[in-house]
Amino acid sequence: MTSIADAAQQFLSHRRIAVTGVSRNPEGHGSNAVYVRLRERGFQPFAINPNAESVEGDPAYPSLAAVPGGVEAVVIGTSPQHAMATVEEAAALGITDIWMHRSFGAGSVDEPAAAWGRAKGMTVIAGGCPLMFGDASDGGHRFMCSVMKLTGKVPREV
Repeated sequence: MTSIADAAQQFLSHRRIAVTGVSRNPEGHGSNAVYVRLRERGFQPFAINPNAESVEGDPAYPSLAAVPGGVEAVVIGTSPQHAMATVEEAAALGITDIWMHRSFGAGSVDEPAAAWGRAKGMTVIAGGCPLMFGDASDGGHRFMCSVMKLTGKVPREV
């Protein structure tokens, strides 16, 4: 097993990161917050939304495969029932780093999809948020991370 800190560092070492579930209506969507923060912090995020041409002022793509030049990692921010399809597409494209976003509630975590990805050799972080770690973090997210580790919403190991 890998510590969450090491897995997060590996994930955030990538610059081209797809974020699924980014909405045209950003209010209350964690994916939008992740997308915007990654962009602000110098990452090159790609919004994945099959029902939008643009989000947050940037082009949106219907799938991971549609991103010109591909991506290196994926944040899943959709409902859990869409996670397996995203993990399968990522595997088919050779993407090995996946983060299933979860703050409060179930978030985007789908344990069968996480297990499937791990069985294929992928690193799947099932819970928490990339904004809690490294260059993408801020004080509020780091505090939430500490609390959420106690409740199991952020895994201690991946």
